[in-house]
Amino acid sequence: MENSEITQNIINTINTILENFFSSIDNSLYGVLDDLVFISDDILKDNYFNKIFGTSPQHAILLIANSLLIGFLLYYAAQYMMANLTYIKSENPAQFIFKCIFFGICMNSSFFIIEQILNLNSNVSLLIRGVGEDLFGKNICFKELILEINSNLSIDNKIDIFSLDGIIKGTLTVSLFNLIFSYSLRYVLIKVLILLSPFAFLSLTLEKTSHFFKSWFRSLFSLLFIQIIVSIVLLLLFAMDYSKNNLINKFIYIGAIYALIRANSIVRELFGGISTNIQTGISGLRLKA
Repeated sequence: MENSEITQNIINTINTILENFFSSIDNSLYGVLDDLVFISDDILKDNYFNKIFGTSPQHAILLIANSLLIGFLLYYAAQYMMANLTYIKSENPAQFIFKCIFFGICMNSSFFIIEQILNLNSNVSLLIRGVGEDLFGKNICFKELILEINSNLSIDNKIDIFSLDGIIKGTLTVSLFNLIFSYSLRYVLIKVLILLSPFAFLSLTLEKTSHFFKSWFRSLFSLLFIQIIVSIVLLLLFAMDYSKNNLINKFIYIGAIYALIRANSIVRELFGGISTNIQTGISGLRLKA
């Protein structure tokens, strides 16, 4: 009897520790995850970020970009003069001047252009989530998802880690914890790409540098499109019946969470872009053609 009581006490202690651990994660992190995943133009409303970006062509990054534009003009002038001497075909001056004017305007309006792109992407994801809210009467977000998981994988707010439901809960918590790091990296990368937007538009003025815009746009598009994939996966998650006796759907739950983790890889396979897979380390920050 004593051995049995000791074993049970150990099990209860382990369960209590893990309950506190899971509860701490659930209460403190997943509200933040919603802010990291569902990005809107609020990401631009940061005083320090605005100072770095520049509020006029004479400040910060915009000043550097406009200086480079003048450098591009000087480069083209020298190249055009050499072309007349060597009879090497060069771009038509009128066409180049038009590109400088047009993409120069885009460059100096890049903050506004990015703001509209972010709004469009945010509105699409909000539309998808709004459909779920109308159908199921619940907020389609990670914070609500955690409540859904806990209500279906625990009994009276108690978790038995040595049961199947406890193992599933532990797997989901670890997986969702991984999402925090992955989407934090995505958030930072989106900010970096926004700061590079003036140079991306500037690169279109020369044929030799235009590939930079293609890589930049593909990377930004893929990182933003993840938001739409996540909205669709969350919508599917809330559409399922997760009663305590429905074992198949509980495993589908794990599959859906894994799909959220792999969302970046899925988008990269479709469109290319930057990897945000934390497990690959720094070497994972590479572009896919």
